[in-house]
Amino acid sequence: MFSMFFGAGNVVFPLALGQFAQDQNFYAIIGLLITAVGVPFAGLIAMTLFDGDYDTFFQRIGKVPGFLVALFIMGLIGPFGAIPRCITLSYSTMNILMPGMSLPIFSIIACAAIFLFTIRKNSILDTLGYILTPLLLTSLAIIIIKGLLSEHEAPIAHHDKLEIFLKGLKDGYLTMDLLGAFFFSSVIIECLKNGMTITGNMHRSLMKTALKASAIGAFLLAITYIGFNYVASFYSGQLINVPSDELIARIAIHVLGEHAAIIACSAVALACLTTAIALSAVFAEFLHKDIICDKVSYGSSLLITLVIAFFVSTLDFMGIAAFLVPLLQICYPALITLTILNILYKLYDFKPVKVPVLIVFVISLIAYFTQ
Repeated sequence: MFSMFFGAGNVVFPLALGQFAQDQNFYAIIGLLITAVGVPFAGLIAMTLFDGDYDTFFQRIGKVPGFLVALFIMGLIGPFGAIPRCITLSYSTMNILMPGMSLPIFSIIACAAIFLFTIRKNSILDTLGYILTPLLLTSLAIIIIKGLLSEHEAPIAHHDKLEIFLKGLKDGYLTMDLLGAFFFSSVIIECLKNGMTITGNMHRSLMKTALKASAIGAFLLAITYIGFNYVASFYSGQLINVPSDELIARIAIHVLGEHAAIIACSAVALACLTTAIALSAVFAEFLHKDIICDKVSYGSSLLITLVIAFFVSTLDFMGIAAFLVPLLQICYPALITLTILNILYKLYDFKPVKVPVLIVFVISLIAYFTQ
């Protein structure tokens, strides 16, 4: 679960936030943990209550609006947003240590690797869980622990506490993990069902196991975010004018030295590609079943997904962020509202949903264009 959620945004934005917040990063972390940990796992629990059926989940706001929202989210977490963002961060992380390869060439190689891992759907979870996650966690732990034990002190911030908290809150949107939770849930639920012994009420057993898994995943993400945030704040004086997508590589060099940083950065680059693998599988399945309606094979749908992702990735990380940021800031509050209302609906039969979601969306739209 941690490996599926941990992608490009989960690396970049906690680091950029620590670089911004400096000695006031406690307030930034509180905001970030609300929207980058609490909200996504609330989404995962909500989807578990709906047994991973995103059609039913979204169609509570209407059949056509629900389908359009699902399509919009799929595009963002798929080839128009998260997949190419993962590819570009992998490129930035490795290119600073081993320069020379162009972004388009790297993207072609990355898309080919993603295709090979994703075409065999049965091997995805095993590959993510048993091989790449331990390597990633070890590398991140070394960077964080050694960085925190350094003698650096965070510079004094020139922003007020509320501004820093609100930036942390909004930067949590940019991880896009709530969007991923809506569609990762079906894969996770299937995995949980296959790996657990059902005793008594199946739904209750599934919820209990999902809560345990979610707690572990949320804890790992939270610890990683806090560590990244503090390390970036300590080194923020040495990271002035460093682009967001290069922060992890620069910090790894400062903390570990250039040679050891290659191993750590390779693990981060692989982590981004693992998320791209999961996202590609989910989007290709959506395209295959819900859009093309089985008229084209899963393999062809996967190929279409990765071709689009390749072209979007050539915009580079900051180019992709330029169009993602406004979309997420406008839409995220309404999606959080939908998540909360759907949980209340399943637990307490609380039925109002269309009007509250619409009101929150309109408020977010007005707030964005008047800020």
